[in-house]
Amino acid sequence: MASRCDPSLNLKEAEELALSLSEALSSGDSEEAVKLCQKLSQLSVPVSVSINSQAYPQESIRLWVGVEDAQSDTYIPVNIVVSCDMTIAQLKEKISHDFGFAPALQRWVIGKRLAQDQETLYSHGIRHNGDRVFLFIISARAAHLTRHQHKMDLEQQLIDGIVESIDSLQLLPRGLKGGDEKNEQTHPPPLPPKPPTAKPAVPLKLQLGWACTVCTYVNKPTRPGCEMCGGERPDDYKVPEIYQPDQEEARRLQQEQLAMLQYEQAQKEEREKNYLYLLATEDQNLIPNATEVDCPICYSTLEPGEGIVLRECLHSFCRECLKGTIVNSQDAEVSCPDNCDSKLQDREIQALLTEEEHQRFLELRLSIAESRSEHSFHCQTPNCRGWCIYEDEVNEFHCDLCDETNCILCRAIHKDMNCKDYQDDLRIRAENDQAAQQTKQMLENLLQNGEAMKCPRCDIIVQKKDGCDWISCLMCKTEICWVTKQARWGPNGPGDISGGCRCRVNNQPCHPNCQNCH
Repeated sequence: MASRCDPSLNLKEAEELALSLSEALSSGDSEEAVKLCQKLSQLSVPVSVSINSQAYPQESIRLWVGVEDAQSDTYIPVNIVVSCDMTIAQLKEKISHDFGFAPALQRWVIGKRLAQDQETLYSHGIRHNGDRVFLFIISARAAHLTRHQHKMDLEQQLIDGIVESIDSLQLLPRGLKGGDEKNEQTHPPPLPPKPPTAKPAVPLKLQLGWACTVCTYVNKPTRPGCEMCGGERPDDYKVPEIYQPDQEEARRLQQEQLAMLQYEQAQKEEREKNYLYLLATEDQNLIPNATEVDCPICYSTLEPGEGIVLRECLHSFCRECLKGTIVNSQDAEVSCPDNCDSKLQDREIQALLTEEEHQRFLELRLSIAESRSEHSFHCQTPNCRGWCIYEDEVNEFHCDLCDETNCILCRAIHKDMNCKDYQDDLRIRAENDQAAQQTKQMLENLLQNGEAMKCPRCDIIVQKKDGCDWISCLMCKTEICWVTKQARWGPNGPGDISGGCRCRVNNQPCHPNCQNCH
């Protein structure tokens, strides 16, 4: 007689308790289910509780699957037919059977979460046609899957399929019980059924439609994309004129046309609304925010109308932060504080600053523009803010602010004197006048740096501001070659090639740096 601790007795009792527990749970008898659970837990036998597949929706659904792997940059869409009660493990087996990807290589992502084998599709909210999931295929090396192991798994799947087929067969009795050989002989075996007579072949109806280049599924002619995998219809395909869509397809086409009309109407209304909004905001220097936003600088919450929306990038800020950005800017153009390439418009800057702050900002702009201009000249009148950008042929600058005429060549104001008289007077005054001494030193520095030269005829200091190497002395009108620092022509004037820079004599340049422009 078996003892209480006999494992076979525990298993038999556990089976009976599990069956009773299933009936109690199905009937909703909670008290009986609690008692059975307590008894079953005392046996310490592994138990699995699952919901019967009949409790789930029985209709099949078409699941949209995006398949990708670590080597590809995109995913391939595939449509498969599944049921809501299918577990992830069963889904892996289906993919393995249909597409050849081993279950160990499959990673299913549903709702941004990695699904486990024992979970069902229903538990992940998969209940309608077109629900989306993603299948990530890892490499066999990452899954530690060998060829031998993969072969064994395929053989095991084949054996499991055979066993399931055998279990589903209904075996017929071998013969009469208790009969002898005579009785068996008197009942001859039944004759095999006659094979069905072949019916005359019916000609197949011409199938209209286009075959998907991805999954080869033949779609109806009017479908814009593949019904199975979502692939695009070939560009050169045309719907046959003899094709007549059925009632369901005609309804779909009508709905698509209605949806397109609604979309176009919504677009038109949206454009009209945006146009009216732009007209309303065009007269406003500052556009207030229409919704609640957070300032990205001070992180304060801005109620509608409290912040400012920039016109170019549509980023929103509070007034104080935008004003501080403008005041502390060290550039002529103020960039958006949100690290984008957009700039604040002049009308926005003027509306945010006071008149005094705006005037200082404009002066800063002028100062920055002057410092960044290659050919700028500042008026030599003390404390004058006037400046200009000169061209090569211009030698004087009349300042409209102080009404003084500046000599760009001498970088000074020498009223009632020409350049030679001024430079001669400068040498005399430099002995006692500190300002004259500084100006003389500046001119000497220009000579040493090669930014100026002395005229070979009258000895005044001349400069080449830009352009050609040919320059002319302002005083004696001597034509000078800037690179050789010599007169362009010989003693006899223009055309005399006996002296001077001898440029292009025998087709040779006058200097290695000659620009061949004179």
